[in-house]
Amino acid sequence: MAKPAQGAKYRGSVCDFPDFNPSQDAETLYNAMKGFGSDKEAILELIISRSNRQRQEICQNYKSLYGKDLIADLKYELTGKFERLIVGLMRPPAYADAKEIKDAISGIGTDEKCLIEILASRTNKQIHQLVAAYKDAYERDLEADITGDTSGHFRKMLVVLLQGTREEDDVVSEDLVQQDVQDLYEAGELKWGTDEAQFIYILGNRSKQHLRLVFDEYLKTTGKPIEASIRGELSGDFEKLMLAVVKCVRSTAEYFAERLFKAMKGLGTRDNTLIRIMVSRSELDMLDIREIFRTKYEKSLYSMIKNDTSGEYKKALLKLCGGDDDAAGQFFPEAAQVAYQMWELSAVARVELKGTVRPAGDFNPDADAKALRKAMKGLGTDEDTIIDIIAHRSNAQRQQIRQTFKSHFGRDLMADLKSELSGDLARLILGLMMPPAHYDAKQLKKAMEGAGTDEKALIEILATRTNAEIQAIKEAYKEDYHKSLEDALSSDTSGHFKRILISLATGNREEGGEDRERAREDAQEMADTSSGDKSSLETRFMMILCTRSYPHLRRVFQEFVKMTNYDVEHTIKKEMSGDVRDVFVAIVQSVKNKPLFFADKLYKSMKGAGTDEKTLTRIMVSRSEIDLLNIRREFIEKYDKSLHQAIEVRGKQGERSGGRGECQMLQHRRSFYSQSVTS
Repeated sequence: MAKPAQGAKYRGSVCDFPDFNPSQDAETLYNAMKGFGSDKEAILELIISRSNRQRQEICQNYKSLYGKDLIADLKYELTGKFERLIVGLMRPPAYADAKEIKDAISGIGTDEKCLIEILASRTNKQIHQLVAAYKDAYERDLEADITGDTSGHFRKMLVVLLQGTREEDDVVSEDLVQQDVQDLYEAGELKWGTDEAQFIYILGNRSKQHLRLVFDEYLKTTGKPIEASIRGELSGDFEKLMLAVVKCVRSTAEYFAERLFKAMKGLGTRDNTLIRIMVSRSELDMLDIREIFRTKYEKSLYSMIKNDTSGEYKKALLKLCGGDDDAAGQFFPEAAQVAYQMWELSAVARVELKGTVRPAGDFNPDADAKALRKAMKGLGTDEDTIIDIIAHRSNAQRQQIRQTFKSHFGRDLMADLKSELSGDLARLILGLMMPPAHYDAKQLKKAMEGAGTDEKALIEILATRTNAEIQAIKEAYKEDYHKSLEDALSSDTSGHFKRILISLATGNREEGGEDRERAREDAQEMADTSSGDKSSLETRFMMILCTRSYPHLRRVFQEFVKMTNYDVEHTIKKEMSGDVRDVFVAIVQSVKNKPLFFADKLYKSMKGAGTDEKTLTRIMVSRSEIDLLNIRREFIEKYDKSLHQAIEVRGKQGERSGGRGECQMLQHRRSFYSQSVTS
């Protein structure tokens, strides 16, 4: 069993078995494999309930008692994924890693993901043990084998990691931190091309504590997280390796939680990855991985394994997992502390919000107005010119173009665009030409028009806008539709949902900082789900979620987790339903991380069959000058592909299924989106 550092708690899910008797265990396993068939239940129960150190003693006693190799017998008796899992558990950790790497570089092709996962995540000591185990097991040099099977900068970084010489001193030099930040910046963002050697040297050798400070300072200095620079400057397996190193520096447990989630999400399961992580982390940090998994993905690792696997293989994995953290949305206490620490960080974080559309330099409204008139004059329409101009002008500049267009030609630019364009492209371009408050007002009006109400649009807008934006929307709504927004909401919605929307529409959210004592009182008020009826509970949540400032609410969420071992979002989902639940969840997610909220909405708008064009257009238009750059970063971080890639794929799918005219329109619309997300 891995020994925790002095004073640290043991965080594995598998511990030494009390009253351990290796001879008796060897006999039990022998009997389980004797005769016709094997008792798989007995095998998994015994092996998974023993630590790796104890399993090695069982192997020795098995050979002494029966003159046979236990691992060889297990391989003979078991099959498939279950056999791979059990045999993996029987090997000492360094030998298990050595076997994984040998498999990754044997035969045709290389499993680069396996190499990255192991070498990016292991400590110096684990690397040294791995190199020795590989030499002992295969009588080959690990560095020579990896060098022969890889190439380029990817190979160079793997070789650096294989040395196991990362600095381990927690005393950090501030001057060296600043120097490394400057060196990385000059090697990437400020250089034509990229000096990969600087990235390799710094990320491959500096201590984790040092690198965490480098990453923090890099963000302050450049306005970009180090991950964004790596994605922009590096490519291929080298890029993936460097991102894995950064993730492991930030949190090894979070890196593995993410790897496990991706191994099981979607169609099919990446069983080799699932087995490798469950085996290798079971005596190191499985409890930490579980906590982060539960916090990050809103479901327990246990429940995801249970739904994604079957048979003895499933039973063995669940036993390795060590417990279910999903009881009606409840965290177990350590997970609550992880969530609390996450909120502690978010409460002090100050992330600069950036749009992707900025004012054009050398702006000439006269030239733009003439170019747009020419693009719409005569037979046909030059959509590319229209997109190029409008996508590269700020909203304030577009308003100047509108005014200049009317002064020059005596025509309304909006009316001409509406006449010349059609479908989703027309809605997109016309939306961009409207002042933001008038655009939001129109989206709210459309959400309440005709049969049925688009509650999702109402929630998305009202739950995410600032006080100043809400006040501007109200004025625009009154000006454009001669009716107050509150009256419109009152006529079109009902019950608690109506009350919540009207509360948000007042635009009177407090704007100060946090009040810790009041935050504890608010958290207690929300935590008391047993007193009063459902209506009373919803009223209490409304009074707090709709009126308190964002910084204060972040502190409330921290205190709520601390008091209850629940995340407030899970409590809402458990205690409430329908539109009330959805609007409260939207507020909470917006408070936690507004760019991530919109990234999720964009992903869902393009997920599955067809595209929710209204949501896609609404978010791209409304966030383009506010935080679309931040949304892009959250999108690629969560979904492992860029927003640009997602839109490109969706556009091409639409083109394949559409007629010629529709294909041209989709190509133009995709062209605009591409310019918006790559600016």
